[in-house]
Amino acid sequence: MAEQNPFENARKQLKKCADIMELDEGIHEILRNPMREMHVSLPVRMDDGSMKVFQGFRVQYNDAKGPTKGGIRFHPEETVDTVKALAAWMTWKCAVMDIPLGGGKGGVICNPKEMSAGELERLSRKFISSISMIVGPDKDVPAPDVYTNPQMMAWMMDEFSKFSGKNQAGVITGKPLSIGGSLGRGDATARGGLYAVREAAAEIGLDLKDATVAIQGYGNAGYFAGVLCEELFGCKVVAVSDSRGGVVNMDGLSAQAAQDHKMETGSVVGLAGTEPISNEDLLELDVDVLVPAALEHVITHENADKIKAKIVAELANGPTTPEADEILFKNGVHMIPDFLCNGGGVTVSYFEMVQNFYMYRWSEERVHNRLDAKMTNAYHAVLEASKEYNIEMRTAAYVVAINRVVEAMADRGWL
Repeated sequence: MAEQNPFENARKQLKKCADIMELDEGIHEILRNPMREMHVSLPVRMDDGSMKVFQGFRVQYNDAKGPTKGGIRFHPEETVDTVKALAAWMTWKCAVMDIPLGGGKGGVICNPKEMSAGELERLSRKFISSISMIVGPDKDVPAPDVYTNPQMMAWMMDEFSKFSGKNQAGVITGKPLSIGGSLGRGDATARGGLYAVREAAAEIGLDLKDATVAIQGYGNAGYFAGVLCEELFGCKVVAVSDSRGGVVNMDGLSAQAAQDHKMETGSVVGLAGTEPISNEDLLELDVDVLVPAALEHVITHENADKIKAKIVAELANGPTTPEADEILFKNGVHMIPDFLCNGGGVTVSYFEMVQNFYMYRWSEERVHNRLDAKMTNAYHAVLEASKEYNIEMRTAAYVVAINRVVEAMADRGWL
């Protein structure tokens, strides 16, 4: 199959929604393109004394609703098209979650697995200094993403604070607790997604107690999804996978045991009491809830007809292609689309921004309760649009999000 261009997929999804909404062509054209895109070259002194130049990007897609918000990825195969697509999805995600932020995203082409802590620190500081003129607490607030972490966010915050001449905790979210991070951030993406799964299960009449769950991708979001499925609802996790392969036991397995095994061996493969399964076959298991929490474009027109799950909860970004969406909808699969399902992460990042602005830390219980309220309201807004227009949930999420962005653009006098 030809490789999918993520930005073109984002545009296809937007076009479909624009047609349903009968959106003015001029407004559609504004929404098709990022408002601001910055490319930077990043010379960094490596440990062996050599100089290496990395390429980085920061895309600010739309700031009608407020400062842009979005993660920074360090990845050897990063592309500006991926960053633009993710910045677009962040715009719709913030809007569908009804938080006063726009969408942005950043990326650096590098392989963190081959770099020392010192090299990563120098690269992190160089990147934030190179984009400093377009970021800030009231401009654009980055966060961790693929292969970046709270320590790297701390270095970036410190570097930005140095040349600002004052502490600027609010320039970055996903920071360590000691310097303005928020309680409840670690499992926010998975927790938010499961609040949405709870609402979806009630909508379709699925009892989550003992419901079966398969999780593709066992990083942060996938692991916490597994643990919280068990803790919050009593679900039975039956299959998990990572980049090396997967394991299955239809009688159930322990999400924590899978994580412990992965920490010991580098993979969930070989977990005691399970059978091996491929990432592809995991998607087609006869389970109640399927959680794609890994890569883009894993559910396509080629395998969508084989998806047997009642609910697909997209914790990954873009795991389902537009063509596959149509097939799943026709087959009655209840989709919780990515920029709704994984909106818990940016929502708690927003909570972190709020706490930084008035220098006060909320309790973890307060974070969880407010996240629950945001996810529940967002899910039902999308569900209502889905029923009103008789459209699948992803397009309904676009309808909700785009209506809110266009309203903000109109009220500002941009249109």
